[in-house]
Amino acid sequence: MSGKTTKGFVIRFKFNAPVVLTFAILSLGAFLLDTMMTGTTFHPNEWFFSTYRSSMLDPLTYVRAFGHVLGHDDWEHYISNMMLFLLLGPILEEKYGSKKILYMILITAVITAIVNALFFPGVRIAGSSGIVFMFIVLSSVVAVEKGEIPISFIVIVFLYLGSEIYKLPAHDRISHVSHLVGGIAGSFFGFSNLASKKK
Repeated sequence: MSGKTTKGFVIRFKFNAPVVLTFAILSLGAFLLDTMMTGTTFHPNEWFFSTYRSSMLDPLTYVRAFGHVLGHDDWEHYISNMMLFLLLGPILEEKYGSKKILYMILITAVITAIVNALFFPGVRIAGSSGIVFMFIVLSSVVAVEKGEIPISFIVIVFLYLGSEIYKLPAHDRISHVSHLVGGIAGSFFGFSNLASKKK
């Protein structure tokens, strides 16, 4: 759909970051579905959109390994994640391409699920904060392509990842393990991409 202004400019709406925007829409859908099912015996967040240690014979274990990044406990949780996700995501998707960004999201999600199941068997986690942390660190690695190590990257590593390591034992309903995995994944993806460009 387009429209002309009096000066002859054409205004168009562009689906500029398909992976990031689709993720945000699916995440909103998961939140609304779970909200609508409150008070019923159907619990979408628990069954599909969170991850915790469960039987490897249960097919939903594998669904949750990817689906947990779409789940959010409340509106504030969703909005706080989506603000940074939608700010950084389109920039990174334009730089790395939709396929790579999708790959990064999926790999970060499944590694987070595995780490949580192995080391925190009684903990259920949900939300895209691990993906957001991956985006934060990944965006900080961009300047390294110019042959520089940005001070901002070092500060982020110490402030974000250091604080998450410190908070890992805390029982405050915040998924510190997903933040930590996301930050490490962002560093790995960023520097791996840099190394492949130098070959």
